[in-house]
Amino acid sequence: MKNNEQLFERAQRSIPGGVNSPVRAFRSVGGTPRFIERAEGAYFWDCEGTRYIDYIGSWGPMILGHSHPAVTQAIRDAAVRGISFGAPTEAEVEMAELLIKLVPSMEQVRLVSSGTEAAMSAVRLARGAAGNGERRKIIKFEGCYHGHADSLLVKAGSGLLTFGNPSSAGVPADVTQHTLVLDYNDAEQLEQTFAAYGDDIACVIVEPIAGNMNLVRATPEFLDVMRTQCSRHGALLIFDEVMSGFRVGLGGAQSLYAIDPDITVLGKVIGGGMPLAAFGGKRAVMQHLTPIGRVYQAGTLSGNPVAVACGLATLTEIQRPGFYESISDITKKLVDGLTAAARRSARSAGKEGDHGLAFSGDSLGGMFGIYFAADVPRRYADVIACDIERFKRFFHAMLVRGIYLAPSAYEAGFVSMAHDSAAIDATIAAAELAFADIG
Repeated sequence: MKNNEQLFERAQRSIPGGVNSPVRAFRSVGGTPRFIERAEGAYFWDCEGTRYIDYIGSWGPMILGHSHPAVTQAIRDAAVRGISFGAPTEAEVEMAELLIKLVPSMEQVRLVSSGTEAAMSAVRLARGAAGNGERRKIIKFEGCYHGHADSLLVKAGSGLLTFGNPSSAGVPADVTQHTLVLDYNDAEQLEQTFAAYGDDIACVIVEPIAGNMNLVRATPEFLDVMRTQCSRHGALLIFDEVMSGFRVGLGGAQSLYAIDPDITVLGKVIGGGMPLAAFGGKRAVMQHLTPIGRVYQAGTLSGNPVAVACGLATLTEIQRPGFYESISDITKKLVDGLTAAARRSARSAGKEGDHGLAFSGDSLGGMFGIYFAADVPRRYADVIACDIERFKRFFHAMLVRGIYLAPSAYEAGFVSMAHDSAAIDATIAAAELAFADIG
């Protein structure tokens, strides 16, 4: 019989680190990754036949749960008609029209295959469209991840206004020299940066609800200042909603904050689990793209018919009345239950107050964060100050009880409509025991 240890040893001989995406390796929490064989609803099973309640949902796309009947049927029907054409299809047009309808800030949209590709293309487009294409600098924020394009793989250096330093080998410093990295939720710092460099800033790219430093909400003031400064200085505002798009609400985070970005980056849910992403924006901006403009972007598998069919079926289901109210209630029940379990554990151990178990949680729509800290973080520095070692112990204590959380304290979690009361109650019951284990 196959087991996870054997498969991981085998994988490491042919795949760097044994995985095709780093977080899957469990390096941040230790132990052996689980090799998944099948999934249904809120659950998946590993190669040893162990069942887990799944709270990563393929890192966001599986908002309906695994193997939803309408989605799997749409995939089958599309695959029978053809896997890939390299030519336009009507379904691509339907997808573009639907995205524009659901996200009104977008007047035109282009489909691509991954969130990295969409964010990279959005930044190139912004540079080509802003200031007659002569502006060099872009602003991003520490803790926000926009894919692994070179100019976006940077971290903050010392000082208030710092140029980005590469955070990956293979990225030359001169590639990131025009990337300014600022603190998330620091409106004053953002204003100072525009005062210093406004005439040379092409765009600001931000996760309006961050999911790559765990779940961290932007403050309304922060986003309002961002929109105002971009408009005042002629820079373009890019909302990276790869995670938050259709996860926190039907119109994404921008609908919750009532902010109108110039470009929006989408992924995850719009593909329903298949490789599909998009970027879109104002018509005047999108007209800079080839073949009608001078900003080049292309993709052999962009708008793949099977991926588009999967995405359209998913987006059809999430438009049903009451969908977001229901998934928000489910997710809130989970987070409230975990928080209450942590408090009960602290009381039973006689460790309340300053000596207790520091734990907090937050959720929006079907997206949640849990933190081993007394308060919900507001920026990256707050996240790294959480008790990461305690999170690691909690992760493994939950895993052995059949609860699969993100194997990193820096990743948000995801709930689907398939997570019923039984799944949530089982998770909270497991957490009661896990909190007792970790002290």
